Amino acid sequence: MPDHELPPLDHQEIARYSRHLLLDEVGLAGQQRLKAGSVLCVGTGGLGAPVLMYLAAAGVGRIGIVDFDVVDASNLQRQVIHGTGTLGRKKVESARDRILDINPHLRVDLYDEMLGRDNALERLEPYDVVVDGTDNFPTRYLTNDACVMLGKPLVYGSILRFEGQATVFNYQGGPHYRDLFPTPPPPGLVPSCAEGGVLGVLPAVIGSIQATEAIKILLGAGTSLSGRLLLYDALGMSFRELRYRRNPAVGEITELIDYQQFCAPGRVHDPEDPPPWSRLEPRQVVQRREQGWRPYVLDVRRPGEAAIAQLAFTDRLHPHAELEAILHELPRDRELLVYCKAGGRSTTACRLLVEHGFSQVHELAGGIIRWATEVDPALPRY
Repeated sequence: MPDHELPPLDHQEIARYSRHLLLDEVGLAGQQRLKAGSVLCVGTGGLGAPVLMYLAAAGVGRIGIVDFDVVDASNLQRQVIHGTGTLGRKKVESARDRILDINPHLRVDLYDEMLGRDNALERLEPYDVVVDGTDNFPTRYLTNDACVMLGKPLVYGSILRFEGQATVFNYQGGPHYRDLFPTPPPPGLVPSCAEGGVLGVLPAVIGSIQATEAIKILLGAGTSLSGRLLLYDALGMSFRELRYRRNPAVGEITELIDYQQFCAPGRVHDPEDPPPWSRLEPRQVVQRREQGWRPYVLDVRRPGEAAIAQLAFTDRLHPHAELEAILHELPRDRELLVYCKAGGRSTTACRLLVEHGFSQVHELAGGIIRWATEVDPALPRY
């Protein structure tokens, strides 16, 4: 928008943004551009927390928030936009209240829903910039494809354990997510933060970089991370950069697809077509054990998780990603009961067992978290 059409700043805003106004690269006109600008943040978790707070503090005039989750105690170690007093609240509401407390001179749009192929284009269309604060591959590909179709720049970040990465996609003719990652990794290869863990301060670094890139795009200032993937190692306290470009093998994106199927081909089961192993509810396991059932119980989490909580009748602990190496050591003449934290890794393990000829495989539905909720509340939940 031309400078003469930019929204004015009142005296309170001039005082609030005075340190920006002193920067030649921002100045009065730049701060007005931020006020006229709009950003949609997909997710209010570890990355969304610093992104939203810094965008609000910087004076971005319109901020949209997409999330369908509620605040849980396990979020508070890194999702600093939420607090103990907001446990159980909708994340979008908790985030809105926090950023309006930081800066009341904002318009905040709440979308208490999951982003999907049916609503993505409508949600993204009104905003100048989209920030990806998600933690799963289907939503990442969906967000990217919607941004490409709409011509929106996408500020990307991801975190896991002690490492993070950030870049800018689809900006000024630059490459997008599929140019860097044409296809998703095999299901189960890359753990989620809930499975692999994450250092609490890591999203502060990556989220701050994302917020910086979004602000630079709105200002039209500096050099963006387009075509450059910034890699951060918190343990080594080092940054390095990987350059990438448009991939001629990636076709034109003209429609939104079934991203669950795309990211897990052949793995999506119809409810009427159950997997070739049984899923037992925690109370079903209790009932069977009371009747003398004694399966071989396999915990497919990592040792650090087992140290927090483990079923007392577990026979063996072995991470699901390394399970194939010990298949020859597992009994084939007994029924197997497999569990993990919440069900994702145990599903991968059960599939592997069935594919290798194990015929009596059972999965503990909901994992040890559900067991602690429904059977043994003395077990800690993490």
